[in-house]
Amino acid sequence: MDLDQALQTFILESRELLEDMENALLNAEQAGGHESVHAIFRAAHTIKGSAGLFGLDHIVAFTHVVESLLDDVRDGKLAMTDELVVLLLSCCDHLSALINAVDAGQTEPDPDMQAAGAPLITQLKAHMGAADDGHGAAPAAASALVAEPDHPGVERIGEPGGGSSDAWHLSLRFGPDVLRDGMDPLSFIRYLGQIGRIVGIVTLTDALPTADKMDPETCYLGFEIALETDADKVAIEGVFEFVADNCTLRILPPRSRVEEYVRLIRELPEQKAMLGEMLVRCGVITERELDNALNAQAQAGHTPAATPPLGAVLVGQGATEPAIVEAALTKQKQSVETAKPAESRSIRVDADKLDLLINLVGELIIVGASANLIARQVRNSELLECTSMLSDLVEQVRDSALQLRMVKIGATFNRFQRVVHDVAREIGKDIGLAVSGEDTELDKTVVEKIGDPLTHLVRNAIDHGIEPAEVRAERGKPLRGTVRLNAFHDSGSIVIEVSDDGGGLNRDRIFAKAVERGLVEPDRKMTDTEIYGLIFEPGFSTAEKITNLSGRGVGMDVVKKNITALRGTVSVDSAPGLGTTVTVRLPLTLAIIDGFLVGLGDSTFVVPLDMIDECIEFASEAGHDYTNLRGQVLPFIRLRDLFGVDTPPPRRESIVVVKHAGQRVGLVVDSLQGEFQTVIKPLGRMFSQLRCISGSTILGNGEVALILDVPAIVGQGSGNTAEVPQLAA
Repeated sequence: MDLDQALQTFILESRELLEDMENALLNAEQAGGHESVHAIFRAAHTIKGSAGLFGLDHIVAFTHVVESLLDDVRDGKLAMTDELVVLLLSCCDHLSALINAVDAGQTEPDPDMQAAGAPLITQLKAHMGAADDGHGAAPAAASALVAEPDHPGVERIGEPGGGSSDAWHLSLRFGPDVLRDGMDPLSFIRYLGQIGRIVGIVTLTDALPTADKMDPETCYLGFEIALETDADKVAIEGVFEFVADNCTLRILPPRSRVEEYVRLIRELPEQKAMLGEMLVRCGVITERELDNALNAQAQAGHTPAATPPLGAVLVGQGATEPAIVEAALTKQKQSVETAKPAESRSIRVDADKLDLLINLVGELIIVGASANLIARQVRNSELLECTSMLSDLVEQVRDSALQLRMVKIGATFNRFQRVVHDVAREIGKDIGLAVSGEDTELDKTVVEKIGDPLTHLVRNAIDHGIEPAEVRAERGKPLRGTVRLNAFHDSGSIVIEVSDDGGGLNRDRIFAKAVERGLVEPDRKMTDTEIYGLIFEPGFSTAEKITNLSGRGVGMDVVKKNITALRGTVSVDSAPGLGTTVTVRLPLTLAIIDGFLVGLGDSTFVVPLDMIDECIEFASEAGHDYTNLRGQVLPFIRLRDLFGVDTPPPRRESIVVVKHAGQRVGLVVDSLQGEFQTVIKPLGRMFSQLRCISGSTILGNGEVALILDVPAIVGQGSGNTAEVPQLAA
């Protein structure tokens, strides 16, 4: 086993568990049930157990204290208050720092890290001390777990004798290394009390050596437990999930369950199923018990003839009763159809490998376009057919490769639960986050780069947008403000909306500030959209005072710059007294798109295909910049004038009708050249300020074609874009 690779897996999984733990903590008060607490405990317990395997004792020690406090919460000794949530979130941050240190190669405890964690441990123990003071019976309950060997309430199920208790029987033997792995055997037994009532327990000490041979880090104890519960066998086994590989567990059902299992087996539909599958489906055995039996069966049988029957192995292991196996075998003989369980398999793939795959697919597309062009030039029908089939296959490979990089935006949205929680507490406001559209998918590269701009927008909505509670009360609003994140697909783009139910933007104040800074003339007439767009100007701020969050005029201009770098746009809509919505539009992918080639003079341009509505013949009265499209006015832009192309225009021109953000504009071009798989190549730094061009691509003949920035062109058609630098033809 490669320990370095295993350690990297531990680091990756620990970060995922900490993220789950953080989300569960943020939702703990709203959920109001035990599930969130259980999820938090499981995350901490898994991290502790895994850290113990790699000898990370400092992580084990810290997590053990966190786990002990969570144990008190699960037992009802502590309530999950807001103060406790904040403390546990701080513990998550500290654990994340410890994991990052391990990732950086620091596997030994660091004095600075220990000093940072010491106050957290003190607070955790203070909470646990308060819980013990408020429940004096807790130590007695813990000591009750070690019962006398001749406890009268225990009776192995299936054995003759008296006793009226119809309970599950658990035969539990912990492995000798369970303590070294960071596990506490008693915590598992205590947790059984959350799903039922322990009516009897015997502590087995037969494995105890003499005192001089005892090892304080070795577990020698076993337990026989009688449990009354309505839970099924899978739920009972799930209690011991984290120690399953380091214990031997036998779970025997109550007597009343035996007849119930037999009835369930007889009522199964008439379809052929394996014996183990039937027993798992009815809840007689669990998946783990079946796997253990199959492994034992495989080890016992060196030849097919010597292999023992699975039913006999299960009975021998104490996993089920002979009567239940007999009923299942009878049902199996009656079955006539074959049904196999479906398998769901997934693997982790390094992001760099996906990026390499996308790059190779891009080069394949360019070479394929070149081969197709050569085939048309030589007019060889067989070669044309082959290149056509090749193009279809390359297109399928492209779509599949791009789909591999598509991820749901929900993971990014969930990060802002913590941002809203912490920032709202910092500024003394009661604010919640509402999320929708979290299943919307987009390219992982876009997801990675949109996080910081969204953080700015969310923090801005909290600080500027949501009013203080007293102001909201005066306006008849709920005292708790709301920030909303929403995502959806529209015309080949992803739209992300960040909105709040605050006081909205002050149009007059923004305009006055812009005049004061010389951004606009005092007598200029501007629409609301244009005025709201001024907040993205560098250094622009209307905040009355500077805080840790805002007021310095730094942030919104960076947001727009970062979104523009992703070939996206950002706009603002606000209603006084009702709130503000910032809308971000981004391309679904930054790698490969379906394009449409258009000719302009001697040059070729690419229009993103998913932004095209239709293509029509150019017709317009002289001097007009609009045309009649089936009774509707369609404004158009002459790309020749936009890019300064001075060659003579052709006798017939065409209009490509494009749409963006609900607006439609026509692009007047010389010729239509058809669809083209477009591999996006970024422009060099020299052309970074170029407007209305978002990138370039390589055509089959080796020439470069520029990709039109449709959002910027639509803005140009609406009069919202600054003068565009001209391009040489």
